Order: sequence, then C-alpha cells, then structure tokens
Amino acid sequence: MYVRATPTTDLNRNTEWFTYPGVWTTYILILFFSWLIVISVFNCTPGMAWTIVHLSHTLVTYQFFHWKKGTPFADDQGIYNALTWWEQIDNGKQLTRNRKFLTVVPVVLYLIASHTTDYQNPMLFINTLAVFIMVVAKFPNMHKVRIFGINGDH
Repeated sequence: MYVRATPTTDLNRNTEWFTYPGVWTTYILILFFSWLIVISVFNCTPGMAWTIVHLSHTLVTYQFFHWKKGTPFADDQGIYNALTWWEQIDNGKQLTRNRKFLTVVPVVLYLIASHTTDYQNPMLFINTLAVFIMVVAKFPNMHKVRIFGINGDH
C-alpha cells in the first residue's frame, strides 16, 4: 500500500530537497493553486487557464531544470558546474522514480490543457509543442547533450 522511501545518498544540496517526503504532493498542489490563481486573476476559461499553467510550467522548469547549469552553493567546489539540475538529480542515474514523476507531470498537464480546450487549434499546437520540448529534454539520450556551444558552453 505505501511506497517505501529509501534514504538518500545524494550529497548534492542543490538536488537533495527533491528526495524529501511530500515534495511530489507539494509540486502538484502548487500547479493546482497556480491554475486557481490564473483562472481568478485573468477571468479566463478553465482550458485557457490550464494552457497558461502548462506553458508557464514549461518555461520555468526548462530554464531551471534543463538550461541553467551548476549550483547556488560554493561548498561543492564546482563539481556540478557543467551539469544542469536534471543531470544532477539522483546522482545522474537515469529512469529513477523522481525522473519518471518529473516526466509524467508535463504530459498530464498537456492532457488536461488539451482536453479542457477541446483539442482546438491553436492551443492544441502550442500545448503539443511545449510537451514535446519538455519530454525530449528529459530523454536519457539527452544527458549532457548541449544544443549551443562547445563542451556545454552557452
């Protein structure tokens, strides 16, 4: 019935927080409350609000998980400077529970946003493009692959 959490061996302060209990639930709640805020502030349809949350989630997580390299901590002596947050989590091990969760979240957001906008263009195209970018960035084959620069320099 319950998932047995294994103690973390991750000594990277930049990523260890994601192994704490309740982080997944908090992540989902932040997305839901973001939707409530968007629907309230912008007075838009539920589908448009989900699309805004989906696209905002894509922009923010792509920037912080897949683009920005290194850590904000000096005590790691620069050993993570060439790695993105995504490459640092779970010590670089692929297909872990955390990575699978973080791959499923944009797919579920895509499905919710597409369904609530009745699969109509241009929202369907925009949502599809966003989820494509996020899922491809998470593929194990993309580990340490950089689009720009030599040796990961931007």
